[in-house]
Amino acid sequence: MGIRFVLMVNKQGQTRLAQYYEYLTLEERRALEGEIVRKCLARNEHQCSFVEHRNYKIVYRRYASLFFLVGVDDDENELAILEFIHLLVETMDRHFGNVCELDIMFHLEKAHFMLEEMVMNGCLVETSKSNILTPIQLMDKAS
Repeated sequence: MGIRFVLMVNKQGQTRLAQYYEYLTLEERRALEGEIVRKCLARNEHQCSFVEHRNYKIVYRRYASLFFLVGVDDDENELAILEFIHLLVETMDRHFGNVCELDIMFHLEKAHFMLEEMVMNGCLVETSKSNILTPIQLMDKAS
């Protein structure tokens, strides 16, 4: 499977978006998110963006006030996941116009939809920004 989960977290450690591609109970998710967020937010910008935690490899990147954290298998390519995070941010930027935490909070369903268009069952399936955004634009026109 490759990608196990995607988290978007603000600088205070509050989760703004969480998408899991494997089953974890609510308590397990809460504990995992707390541990990972504390570990990643404690690091400075001079340290690398890869952290090993439990049986996951965490790849993260900070954009403005949001941290994008992706948990992957040990055999996954970290640089490819950094590219995925960048693609996700660019896609959200194109739709929202310089995406920020408030865009995620007020349009959570659109953020989830973009992620679901890109990742299916933990595998990256779509990398074209226009293909990802076309269904969302059609929904916006219809409403």
